[in-house]
Amino acid sequence: MKVYITGISGFLSINLVRYLLDHGVDQIAGIDLVDFDYPERDKIEFLQGDIRNKEDLKKSMQGADVVVHTAAALPLYSPEDIYSTDIIGTRNVLEQAKEYGVKRFIHISSTAVYGVPDHHPLYETDPVDGVGPYGEAKVQAEEICKEFRNDGMCLTIIRPKSFVGPERLGVFALLYDWAATGHGFPMIGSGNNLYQFLDVEDLCQALLSCMTLDEKKVNDTFNIGAAEYRTMREDYQAVLDKAGFGKKIVGFPAGLVIAALKVLEKLNLSPLYPWVYETASKESFVSIEKAQKVLNFQPKYSNKDALLRNYEWYLANKDNFSGQAGVTHRVPWKQKALRIVKIFF
Repeated sequence: MKVYITGISGFLSINLVRYLLDHGVDQIAGIDLVDFDYPERDKIEFLQGDIRNKEDLKKSMQGADVVVHTAAALPLYSPEDIYSTDIIGTRNVLEQAKEYGVKRFIHISSTAVYGVPDHHPLYETDPVDGVGPYGEAKVQAEEICKEFRNDGMCLTIIRPKSFVGPERLGVFALLYDWAATGHGFPMIGSGNNLYQFLDVEDLCQALLSCMTLDEKKVNDTFNIGAAEYRTMREDYQAVLDKAGFGKKIVGFPAGLVIAALKVLEKLNLSPLYPWVYETASKESFVSIEKAQKVLNFQPKYSNKDALLRNYEWYLANKDNFSGQAGVTHRVPWKQKALRIVKIFF
């Protein structure tokens, strides 16, 4: 089995590469705009290229049995990049996979397709309503996937909750930095809302099942998330407790914080995008019953376990990304105005 991964240099993909190698899958290829600069470089076939360029896909996908489409422009990217990557890029990857006769296609979507729901848990049959350019693009990308599924392609759509684990930085680096430097951490709202995360290793387990189980089972859409999760306050507090400085999560009125962040966003001083700060104080969890039944999905890690595993990796590697900042999961996000707020915690 040869597995081809789009966005192979990203956080999910490097964990997937390692997971596949550990489970006997040694034919792996992929494409990414960013260089694949991990120790596993000599164990894969890599092309530094763009899924928006059909020739790059043609060069790098040949011989693939399974395509795992992880490449996406994340919410901090421009609307233009999100549209061209997440919608046009997805169609390009699907068209090339069809031309090459790829046996299975696994599309990494997002629970962002559910928008701001009015009930929980969320099921795969619930209506989709993407919010903002990223959420809207993910909904459209799923519609494109369904076109190819209806045309006969075995196509799995995975809707994961926000996932953490080794190599994950992005928005979670804010929490880890504050914890490691002996600070408390502000919470939007009371923090008493249930909020489900996911460990990246558990996601990789689900993806391998989608590659190996019967096609009739996996030709479907699945939510993937932790089976065990508590409130935002409890799970984030576990990281502060691990840091050992006796610091606490501090809640603030959600309306006041959101209003302040909207002003900061207009001034380009907010480290967060609207989807994060407008949903952080709300309940957020999906049903994973379907994945448990059909994919034999058995998550190993709770929210707390996943966050602590990621934090331990952060502590062991923080000197390697000191001074870096960007808009992907591989680097910390700029703290901007939060650098001043941090003084008071």
